[in-house]
Amino acid sequence: MTAGTLVLLRHGRTAYNAGLRLQGQIDIPLDEVGRWQAEQGGAALAASHHAALVVSSDLSRAADTAAAYAKAVGVDVVTDPRLRERSFGEWEGLTDAEIADSWPEEHAAWRSGAEPVRAGAESKALVAERMAMAVEEHAETLDKTETLVVVSHGAAITLAVTCLLGLDPADWRGLHGLHNVHWSHLHRSGPRAKPAWRLVAHNVGADYPLDVWQAGPDWNLEPGPENGAGTQPAQG
Repeated sequence: MTAGTLVLLRHGRTAYNAGLRLQGQIDIPLDEVGRWQAEQGGAALAASHHAALVVSSDLSRAADTAAAYAKAVGVDVVTDPRLRERSFGEWEGLTDAEIADSWPEEHAAWRSGAEPVRAGAESKALVAERMAMAVEEHAETLDKTETLVVVSHGAAITLAVTCLLGLDPADWRGLHGLHNVHWSHLHRSGPRAKPAWRLVAHNVGADYPLDVWQAGPDWNLEPGPENGAGTQPAQG
């Protein structure tokens, strides 16, 4: 047995997301906008996917986002530390500019797709392996008519989806990162099909313009670039 539908949902905004700081496995809570995103995004996801099982990273930003969705569909949340964000070692908590200033060569290599080994970060392959293992184990507790919703983090989800599609997470960079409280939707392939999962949709969210979504419910009181309109989603 295995779930027929898999949804991987990224957590809501945090102060580190808003400040473009690399979160990694630092346990940063949702900020006010992130809590609003969790409620609105959870309701939007519940309207299209009713999970039989919700599993979350044990970091609070993911667990609280999962709780908002789980409340909407009337199920409990199971936590699994294997669903944590990629660890970025010494770089966690720093901005891109701070990383570039202290590790210029390592930063340039990272931005071109290399591994930040000297910083003590987890490899992409290891993150993909633990994420995929957790997803498959939880999926196997369900049947093909049921949906598994996994709540995790930006880099971890991108690596997991890459791995589940049978691609090399160390080298393949063909997926854009998810915005906060946006999701990837996969269907299980046939019994002997490869890869075992097929990507149906990616970076799907509630029906808000991106600038409004990133700024939160008071977006019209805070116009301007400080809202984060048009920025790339920060990892974490």
